[in-house]
Amino acid sequence: MAVSPGPGLFGRYLARHNMRMADIPLWAAGMFVALLWSLPFLWMISTSFKRSQDVMTRDIEWLPRVVTFDNYIKVFEFPVIRWGINSLVQATVSTALCVFFGAMAGYALARMRFPGNGFLFAIFIASLMIPAEVYVIPLLLAVIKIGWASSYQALILPTVANVFSVYIFRQFFLGFPRELEEAARMDGAGPFRIFWLVALPLARAPAIAATVIIFTLNWNNFLWPLLVTFDESMKTLPVGIAQFAPVVGSHTQLEGFAVSMAAVTILSVPSLIVFFVLQKYFIHGISQGSVKS
Repeated sequence: MAVSPGPGLFGRYLARHNMRMADIPLWAAGMFVALLWSLPFLWMISTSFKRSQDVMTRDIEWLPRVVTFDNYIKVFEFPVIRWGINSLVQATVSTALCVFFGAMAGYALARMRFPGNGFLFAIFIASLMIPAEVYVIPLLLAVIKIGWASSYQALILPTVANVFSVYIFRQFFLGFPRELEEAARMDGAGPFRIFWLVALPLARAPAIAATVIIFTLNWNNFLWPLLVTFDESMKTLPVGIAQFAPVVGSHTQLEGFAVSMAAVTILSVPSLIVFFVLQKYFIHGISQGSVKS
């Protein structure tokens, strides 16, 4: 009696990942795009370990001929650790405040009925079309006038209000079960208590998605810290490593590429760590915040 062969290794792989044969072309296209996206990042890391004379070569060399850490040593001759601490404090505190207030605003816009609710949310979304260059100078003059220049409060407070956080939480709370709110209301809970004890603990996925987005934006923020920090000790990491940019058109251009790539690699590490640690919850949170149930 003949025994039919099993699905095979490839078939079991498709079944394990809930894929069909028709999904393979889409998967292959996605992997190709992901590879193209990662090539500049891989080139950055490779260049950071190259000697200056090995950077500009006739042929493309993905791997350094000689691995050297001199570029990183040159970067750490500057107060990079201090800049990193400033960026960490600014990005962490600003992100925490932004996510918390974004959750409050998103819950109010989604669950509370008051005059101008929809118009207010439309204003929030429309504000995304206003570039930072429009309001950064008046904001800078106000910060200087009250004596907050080169301080943590100047770095943190203007970045707390972020529409992305409000949007993600609003979309999540639009599909939040009303039965939970009604049960809490019957127990005598007010709006803030319902938000704090019922809604917010169940909004972990959108909170993590907002955290990844806002932290990355705050960590890579360049224009505002550049303008508001006059002291070397208060510079953030993006502002500090900008001085490693190669001087175009001079002999230092070739010498500066490897050092600048080492500086940018250091800058990218925290954002990558946050994303890879929280990527599962990030994707889940984005999907919950994009689809109204």
